[in-house]
Amino acid sequence: MKNFLSTTALALGIAMAGTAMAEPVKIGLITTLSGGGAGLGVDTRDGFMLAIKQAGNKDIEVITEDDGQKPELAVQIADKMIQQEKVDILTGIVWSNLLMAVQPAVVAQGKFYISTNAAPAALAGKGCNALYFNAAYQNDNLHEAMGEYANKGYKKMFIMAPNYPAGKDSLTGFKRYYKGEVASEVYTQVGQTDYAAEIAQIRASGADGVFSFLPGGMGIAFMKQYAQSGVNVPVMGPGFSFSQDVLPAIGDAAIGAKASGQWVKDLDNEANKKFVEAFQAEYKRLPSLYAVQAYDAAQLILSAAAKADVKNTEAFAAELKKADIQSPRGKFKFNTNQHPIQDIYVTEVVKEGDVLTNKTVEKIFTDHGDAYAKDCAL
Repeated sequence: MKNFLSTTALALGIAMAGTAMAEPVKIGLITTLSGGGAGLGVDTRDGFMLAIKQAGNKDIEVITEDDGQKPELAVQIADKMIQQEKVDILTGIVWSNLLMAVQPAVVAQGKFYISTNAAPAALAGKGCNALYFNAAYQNDNLHEAMGEYANKGYKKMFIMAPNYPAGKDSLTGFKRYYKGEVASEVYTQVGQTDYAAEIAQIRASGADGVFSFLPGGMGIAFMKQYAQSGVNVPVMGPGFSFSQDVLPAIGDAAIGAKASGQWVKDLDNEANKKFVEAFQAEYKRLPSLYAVQAYDAAQLILSAAAKADVKNTEAFAAELKKADIQSPRGKFKFNTNQHPIQDIYVTEVVKEGDVLTNKTVEKIFTDHGDAYAKDCAL
């Protein structure tokens, strides 16, 4: 009888433990679904939800809200999600200034933040946190790649980015690797749509190349105006400046532009082929960098949730760190500061039939980390 009771108690304990592990994980996805940056947020949401749908895990609940690209609204939404919705994880923010407003309060309340895009330097070094992971890159990375690429024949560069944390990180990253002369370093307004003054500066600068980080509607406006200006100095940028979500709006003015990215749709691996096919089947369009980063963020959460209770933050963080996923970008692992170490490629905008897209030109960095990990105490 004693053995029977012990066995029964043990079985009940295991069942209860299993029930605890199966407790639903609530995810708050805050992203930009309106205004000039909406395309970036839509791709973020769709990439994330594709992975959730493919997993078929009914214990994962995702709550999505639009931040309107406004820091104060993002903070309000995050507080509501934590206090009222009782989410376990937050994710989805595209813009670094919004993430800088939201992340400190999230981790202070013991919740995870898994970034699908924004990756400011301030959170990669001394400001790193055990509950903060970045599934995309560190802000400087893709710009560093273009700085390295520009060394191949460009002697004098005009460099330009919006005046917010990611813009400052972008030009810092470019200059970290570029060995030539910087003709001008220009910071534009976030959300700017008129670039006549900047184009005039480019014309007068004597530069033989332009590096431009202008994501979303900013890049669309700049490239259209640049094409009409008659200035023929080649433009290059990070993948965001020529990502799949903006190419249809930019049009043929983007053809030939070089960019950098940790993912390209033609990467030859099985996970990528399946991802591109699935995304096209689900949404009737090609995915962008934003989509694949969000897809991987969701994969990371799903992988950790299969092995640890999200309420046990140490165990869940340990599973996230393993990065036990098949990423469409190929190799993927976390650095000591919980930002990716990954390969980065140079791409070129081409036209395939009637569709503008990017193709791989060359690998520019192998197993590339970031400059701030050495300052992280994790």
